[in-house]
Amino acid sequence: MLDLNPLVKLLAEPKHIVITTHPKPDGDAMGSSLGLYNYLILKGHHVNVITPTDYPVFLQWLPNNSMVNIFTEKPEESKKLVAEADLIFCLDFNSLARIDELGEYVRKAQAKKVLIDHHLEPEGFEDFRLWTTSACATAQLVYDFIVNIMGDRELLNADIASCLYTGIMTDTGSFRYRSTTSKVHHIVADLIDCGADNTKIHQLVYDNFAENRLRFLGYVLLNKLEVLPEYNSAIIAITKKELEQFHITTGDTEGIVNYALSIQGVRLAILIIERQDIVKLSLRSTGNFPANEICKKYFGGGGHLNASGGFSSEKIETVREKFNIILPEYNDLLHK
Repeated sequence: MLDLNPLVKLLAEPKHIVITTHPKPDGDAMGSSLGLYNYLILKGHHVNVITPTDYPVFLQWLPNNSMVNIFTEKPEESKKLVAEADLIFCLDFNSLARIDELGEYVRKAQAKKVLIDHHLEPEGFEDFRLWTTSACATAQLVYDFIVNIMGDRELLNADIASCLYTGIMTDTGSFRYRSTTSKVHHIVADLIDCGADNTKIHQLVYDNFAENRLRFLGYVLLNKLEVLPEYNSAIIAITKKELEQFHITTGDTEGIVNYALSIQGVRLAILIIERQDIVKLSLRSTGNFPANEICKKYFGGGGHLNASGGFSSEKIETVREKFNIILPEYNDLLHK
């Protein structure tokens, strides 16, 4: 953690602030961004949230979601906001390359940059850093920033609490991942005390899908799930044509990889999805199996030990075939 005392002093006076996060933002990205937005607004700052791309419908209920600017939809307005900002908060990503074209404008901006993140190997572009891989979610770090660094526990209201609860809930797999420590449960309890309706939030995030998404899930599990017991692994490969067939939109594939990981004996689950001009991968693992190592070594990505992602410009069939070489390399680890 870099010294944050100068940042606290900067925030003592109203500032023009931009908050941004990674493309196709998930629950933690949007929850932490809007949680911080709602807090900074209370402090009297002028704040704008800019996402590089669109994000799932099931996250658009978050308090003040209507104030979010999507860079791909409003590029000129977004560039202007970044250029005129005094401070830019970068949440839930570790490198400016991670936020695509928007990253170029953030790097060039005269604003002081603040990194709040829990991913490995931060690039080092920031002026202030609140970072640790031990945090379960970026939303946990935003809570820490508000309560412990800024000393504003009394400002935690239902809007802020709901956003931060969403971030922690989604990034811990509904509190079942190893990152869910007793400290996390105490934070979550505090967020509930501050107005986060845990039952309602769970329903809005997990019980709020379109019918075609459920039919798509059934199709995938019946026709696309490939179990490889000799490697304690499972692979799901989905083509662009299949996404179009079921009218899949942003967020509809989220969580599918976890179904493969839920199979008895499976230690590594691999989801391969053919997008418009790239193939994206999501890997999940159990125990000490390094899913992030595979993504970093073979697919230009990375992430956490048990949850990571990558991409490839090769054909989806070629990407799938690569695992015929990769899995034998990790055979011993997959059987530990």
